[in-house]
Amino acid sequence: MSASADVLALSKIEIKLGDIPEGKNMTFKWRGKPLFVRHRTDKEVAAEEAVDIGELRDPQHDKDRVLNPRWVIVLGVCTHLGCVPIANAGDYGGYYCPCHGSHYDASGRIRKGPAPLNLEVPFYEFPDDDTVVVG
Repeated sequence: MSASADVLALSKIEIKLGDIPEGKNMTFKWRGKPLFVRHRTDKEVAAEEAVDIGELRDPQHDKDRVLNPRWVIVLGVCTHLGCVPIANAGDYGGYYCPCHGSHYDASGRIRKGPAPLNLEVPFYEFPDDDTVVVG
């Protein structure tokens, strides 16, 4: 009754971080969903760490959402109705869901619009400085 090899293969994804330029986001397919991996600049890191969590609808500090401040890894599924947000867009420079107008910051936290929760952060780990394994 254990999972088949093809199911186990989909449970994890290994991503080479060197392929993602600083300040950019790349989208990968993982478990049938879009996975956003963002390489943040020093300016983005400082801006997200400075946010007053008391102003957030779903209060979560940036340091609680990332293992390494340079990398944000979230599921690209809007928490309002499951649409796929656009990366590097919106009023906060993070993610923007054009379907109903939800704006997320560069940490994936909801800042404006109808979405009730932050973008989900999956389990991930860094086996070395140039690789992340999600799942």
